[in-house]
Amino acid sequence: MIKYPDGREYSPNKNKTKLSKIEISISSSNRGMGFEEDINISNRFYSDHGVALITKRPTPINVVHVDYTNGPHITDAYFEQQSTTDYNGIYREKYIDFEAKSTKSKTSFPLANISEHQIEHLSQVIKYGGIAFLIVNFTRLDETYILSAEQLITFIKTNKRKSIPYQFFKEITMRVTHGYYPRLYYLEAVDKLFF
Repeated sequence: MIKYPDGREYSPNKNKTKLSKIEISISSSNRGMGFEEDINISNRFYSDHGVALITKRPTPINVVHVDYTNGPHITDAYFEQQSTTDYNGIYREKYIDFEAKSTKSKTSFPLANISEHQIEHLSQVIKYGGIAFLIVNFTRLDETYILSAEQLITFIKTNKRKSIPYQFFKEITMRVTHGYYPRLYYLEAVDKLFF
């Protein structure tokens, strides 16, 4: 019998998934890491295996003052411009652009979590033929979904609600499988939704 360091027994998960001839066992347990770090680890996996090149966009800041007394430390800075989305890159010869969001709510995703200029940016990506979406994590449910930009825009135009119900995600969007490496098999969900 194999046990984890905390004493829990190991039991292999029989569910498996394939991604580009790579077979990896899936586990949906929460590994205690931040959502964006899970995406970054997944992106490294996709890049290392020649599946996609997707990177985190840096936040554009202008440094005003740096304190060098205990090594360089930025003490004053401001955002040069509004950021667009968190991630972009190339997948299956298509430009891909997405925003990562998480919510602690078990019942809905607040639309206040995404700004108007980000929605406009995602609209522009669609206009020019790219793939645009939100990857939304319901942290308390340990569930992640891909919400296409088209679904988001349609929801906003046809509803007066200030949030998207969790049930909408379950019924309309594509759920992302959690694993060990990659942490999030989000490109499988992208395949089902866009290809």
